[in-house]
Parts: sequence; structure tokens; C-alpha cells
Amino acid sequence: MTTLQRKNVNPIAHLTPEDIEQIGIELDAIRDEVVESRGERDAKYIRRVISVQRRLELGSRAVLLFSLFPPAWLLGTAGLSIAKILENMEVGHNILHGQWDWMRDPKIHSSTWEWDSATPAEQWKHSHNELHHTYTNVVGKDNDLGYGIMRVDEDQPWTPAYLGQPLYNVVNAIFFEYGIAAYDLELGRNLKTKKRRRSPEFKARLKQVRRKIGKQMLKDYVVHPALSGPSFLHTIAANFTANIIRNLWTHSVIMCGHFPRGVETFERTSIEGETRGEWYLRQMLGSANISGGKLIHIMTGNLSHQIEHHLFPDLPSNRYQEIAPKVRALFEKYDLNYVTGPMPVQVASAWAKIIRLSLPNRGPASVRPPRKKLDPENMPAPRWQRAQPKPASS
Repeated sequence: MTTLQRKNVNPIAHLTPEDIEQIGIELDAIRDEVVESRGERDAKYIRRVISVQRRLELGSRAVLLFSLFPPAWLLGTAGLSIAKILENMEVGHNILHGQWDWMRDPKIHSSTWEWDSATPAEQWKHSHNELHHTYTNVVGKDNDLGYGIMRVDEDQPWTPAYLGQPLYNVVNAIFFEYGIAAYDLELGRNLKTKKRRRSPEFKARLKQVRRKIGKQMLKDYVVHPALSGPSFLHTIAANFTANIIRNLWTHSVIMCGHFPRGVETFERTSIEGETRGEWYLRQMLGSANISGGKLIHIMTGNLSHQIEHHLFPDLPSNRYQEIAPKVRALFEKYDLNYVTGPMPVQVASAWAKIIRLSLPNRGPASVRPPRKKLDPENMPAPRWQRAQPKPASS
């Protein structure tokens, strides 16, 4: 495995290529079992969550009509924050993954759903579903890994600009929905050259994002506050606060899933010729869970089961808790590290990594071994499984 993190012990050195493919077969069996048993129980679950979320949002906005009074402001802001988190995490994120497309309900379908976020659903599905979930934690391919502004591994060259990455991450967390919109646009790459800036495709996507942000601003900062009459400014403050709380929560959940101690990153060459078993193994090693009860699972959109989600991104989110013990048993069977912990611990671990990597490498990691010229006849396997032994000459 060509992880970028320097390790004294290769965490999968004990696995044979046959082991890796067997892991894939066993995970496929878990997936097939869930697919075959999807039904009314699952459909009722997502419809109930959507109903609760919409009632909570409507009720909170009604309370905020009287946000001139502090108790109403506090109650309405808290309710709206929770409603926005539910919509973003358990509803929008999972519907856009296609987890509920099997229901054939045109109102709850990845092709028709638009969520309460600055980034248009169509653009997010491309950058998240097609790119992030394909190239999970592959440095230089998975833009979710540091969002193009942070150093996420010791082997990435350090520059003084990275000293500011803790600050960049704070700003990104506060305005996360806009950061994701810029990320989905590949804004940094597309603004670099005049050709890219003037590209009809980029202009069309930029116009789409501007339109979506305009709708969000109109709803939260004009129409709803205007309905509040004398509470106009207080309602604006409440809506702004709810959006910030939602952004901070979402950012923290995502940080917990990919940045804590024990999560691996991979070189580009590690996915060349990747088999299904190897893809599964990369998801297992490149994700981390959050331990907790049912409430934390729902409020994180079941991304508290990030490992299970990355293995099976299109399975209904309410099934992750059910299959998690089976997946964990598979980790134990093949002596792999199942990274999990309480949310405060995982958040602290992720932030410690961001701060540590903002500084130059220290200790053994600061010494880079010289690159050796490789003999074409004895090149290492391009994938992160071990090479098959060469047959003995006759």
C-alpha cells in the first residue's frame, strides 16, 4: 500500500492479494443483503424524517416572527439550526447520493431534489459522488482532502503559506456552504488562466451558483425577515446564526470522517489498476467513524458511520447502524484498524492534524530519503497490493 503517511509498519503487509479480493466478496455480500431487504420500513423512515424536518423548520420560522423577544429568538434560532442540520445531513446529502432512488418517488429522488445550500445539487453530485467517492483520500485526486488549501500529509512539500491553514480552516468552517460552492466550481483552477475564466462551461456553472446563492439569500435574509415586521433585524440575525451553526456542524462531521489520527492517505499510483477489493480496502482505511447513540447518528446524517457510508454510499442511511457490526467484524477478521471514537475526540484529533501539518516536518519525517533509480525489470507493483511472485524459470 503506498500511503503517504510515513509508517514503520505497513498496516496491510499481512494481507495477500487473495485476502483483499475476499474482503471485497464479503462486503458485496453485506451490500446485496441490504439491497434485497429494502422496503416499506426504509421508505417510512425517510418520509418521517422529511416530515419532522419540515415541521420543525416551519414552526421555528413561525416563532421567529416574534424574534424581537429574546425567548422567541433563542427558541426559533435553536429550532431552525436543528432543522437546517437535518435537511443538510440526513435528508439532502443522502437523497443526492441516490440512497432513496429505488423508491421511484419523484419527490424524493437524486435527480429532482434541491437542498438548502449555496451549492447547486447538480454540481455537488459531480464533485462529491463522482470524484470524492471514487478517489477517496488520494492526494492530488480527492479535492475533499484539504479542499485544495490545506496540507494533509507529511509527504506534501511544506511552504510558509501553510502556516495559515488553521485560520483558513476556521473561515472555511464558518462559511462552509460557500466554500463547498467554490470547491464544486473548482474556482481556484478555473480562475488561474484567461482561457478557463472565459470558458462557456465555467461561466454557465458560475451563473448557476450565483442564482442559487441569490435564492438562498432572498429566502433567509429578505422574505422571511420581512414577514417578521418589527422583528426584521432580529430574524436576519437568527437566520444568519442558524446558517453558521449548520456550517460549523457539517464541517466538524466531515472533518471527523477523513482527518482523525489513524486515517490513511494514498498516492496517485496506489489506484492504478485498482480492483474492486482494493477499492473497498481504500475506503476502509481512508475513513473514520463517530461513536454515539441514535441522536448523534441522525444529526450527522449517519455519517457517524463514515466507513460504512464510503463502502456503500448509495445504501439507505438508516441501515448503516445495522451493518456496522458486520463491517467491524470484517476489520477484526483481517486485522485492520477500525478508526472510531466520540465526536469531541475525533474533532480534536482532526484539528491537531491540521495544526501539526501547518508547520514544517519535525523528527524522522523531516528527513527525506534520496530517491533511488528503479530497475525497470524490478519495478514495484503500481497498486497498493503486493506484487505476485515471479514464476521460477524452467
